[in-house]
Amino acid sequence: MTTVAAGELLATRDLGAYYGNRQAVADVTIGFRRKAVTALIGPSGCGKTTLLRCLNRIHEINFDARVEGSVLLDGHDIYGGDVDPMAIRRRVGMVFQRPNPFPTLSILDNAIACAPKGLNRREKMEAAERALRSAALWDEVKEKLKTSPLRLSGGQQQRLCIARAVAAEPEVLLMDEPTASLDPIATAVIEELMASLCREFTIVAVTHNMQQAARVSSVTAFMLADETGIGRLIEADDTGKLFTKPTDRRTEDYISGRFG
Repeated sequence: MTTVAAGELLATRDLGAYYGNRQAVADVTIGFRRKAVTALIGPSGCGKTTLLRCLNRIHEINFDARVEGSVLLDGHDIYGGDVDPMAIRRRVGMVFQRPNPFPTLSILDNAIACAPKGLNRREKMEAAERALRSAALWDEVKEKLKTSPLRLSGGQQQRLCIARAVAAEPEVLLMDEPTASLDPIATAVIEELMASLCREFTIVAVTHNMQQAARVSSVTAFMLADETGIGRLIEADDTGKLFTKPTDRRTEDYISGRFG
């Protein structure tokens, strides 16, 4: 067990990520506050999504992908030799950029697809309602739980995916640009939902929208690729401070729109 800073649930130490021989991310050391939203910002191709995928061992699903360094969850390295990746993915859930409900399952079955196994019918219904309420979706779908999720709007489908992740009772929620494919109204709903969910979960969210990072996050981390194309963490700080008084000139240049 390795010590992490007080108030942090998740942290990386000298994390590097590779696709074959190509290094995508290097030397990332960062802690993520417990029950807070941390936003990852930076231009396309700087390694934000790769870093996110390393936090629950989804990165290694890619052919020839590997990780160096460590990711600590409650002080334990999730890449330890005796660690079950599936157990980590239950503790660290993920919501992807585009809504991906299971098309052959009903809304109800989607909501509990990742719930703990062995529940009876009543317990499944209770778990589904809890998850759908957590995703601010219950009132909109409670009369059509047996219908296809593909009948829902894009924003509703994304909230259903959030409900599915929440039903697994994780400690951390990873969100990879969860509003990228949504209209402004659906985006606002998801942002409000993130503010609510961080009372219960530690959230790490990738976003290209700096205004969104300012609205929803307590901490913002800025990443940038170096001249060789390797993504590196430039700085991380309280969101208000990073957007008003960044310590690195490259951060200031990015948030002021000089590049990116």
